[in-house]
Amino acid sequence: MPPTDASTDAGAGPGPLPGEAADDTLDLELPDELVALFDADSPAPHTPAADAPGPGDLDPADPGPAHPGPGEGDGPAAEARAGTGTGAGPLPVPGAAPPPGLARPPGAVPPPALAAATTSASPAEPEPGPAHGPAPVPGGGSVAGWPGGPRPDLPAAVPHLPAPVPHRPAAAPDLLDSPRDWAPAATPFGSFDLVPVRLDRDLALLAQWMNDPAVAAFWELAGPDSVTAAHLRDQLDGDGRSVPCLGVLDGTPMSYWEIYRADLDPLARHYPARPHDTGVHLLIGAVADRGRGVGTTLLRAVADLILDNRPRCPRVIAEPDLRNTPSVSAFLGAGFRFHAEVDLPDKRAALMVRDRALRNLL
Repeated sequence: MPPTDASTDAGAGPGPLPGEAADDTLDLELPDELVALFDADSPAPHTPAADAPGPGDLDPADPGPAHPGPGEGDGPAAEARAGTGTGAGPLPVPGAAPPPGLARPPGAVPPPALAAATTSASPAEPEPGPAHGPAPVPGGGSVAGWPGGPRPDLPAAVPHLPAPVPHRPAAAPDLLDSPRDWAPAATPFGSFDLVPVRLDRDLALLAQWMNDPAVAAFWELAGPDSVTAAHLRDQLDGDGRSVPCLGVLDGTPMSYWEIYRADLDPLARHYPARPHDTGVHLLIGAVADRGRGVGTTLLRAVADLILDNRPRCPRVIAEPDLRNTPSVSAFLGAGFRFHAEVDLPDKRAALMVRDRALRNLL
């Protein structure tokens, strides 16, 4: 192979001076094929016109690509970097005919190795990733000055951030363990259920009961519907320490109940209250259900519902008017015991207690 140093190329070094004998040379007879290769690699005779670069010629001032390092000059990848396509011989001049012996007849298919080398010489598509540009802007569009993606000083992948949760006030504590969720109680008179009151549905019926003289004597809520509505709204709009309920027997509303936290009620000032003491108020609305033991049965059923659904409750408390003898008698029959007489702001009451520890004895 010819040497790579330009000073030793054939025809590039100085010739002998006139009158001087040429150096002795060793005559070698080379095969014609090898001589032809040397002739193809030999530069054309130097002429002044050749100094000016023509179309497609390389600029003499351009030093050209650096020599590849070890391991970089072999294979199609090296040929692609050099831009030669085949990795052999000088770059062809655009428009020039191919060297003799390399021309293919029209319609001929190139050999597989040559086709693969030519394909590998095609400009490679840049691989996606941070080295060729950042990822698209989340939500579409582009950042000013950075078409098609965010700035490279930002991470390529931004972790997903959850949407902000609107502030909600903390739910009020359930002071009575959700009476609306208590299961119905089975009684000798049928299935009994406590249903929290709704003003739009229940006001007319409750106001009718409050205007019954037998009820009004002790509840003192007789008058227009607005009187009963105000009494109910104080509880419905409160913090849940008192829950007004309809007593529904076999699907028919027939009584009114108030389940309340006695230890949080003004009543607690008048007796030695314990935490989670739970009180009851009631009235029997339907005249047909009075005086035949329905009230006593339902009082026991409701006290059991409270003790079953409120495990922290030690006692069920009631304070009927001391003058209301039928009511006091019903409490005694339902397992309550008389605790004391107490003077309340609006009445003198009999304090009635049903203890959890004695529920199966009384």
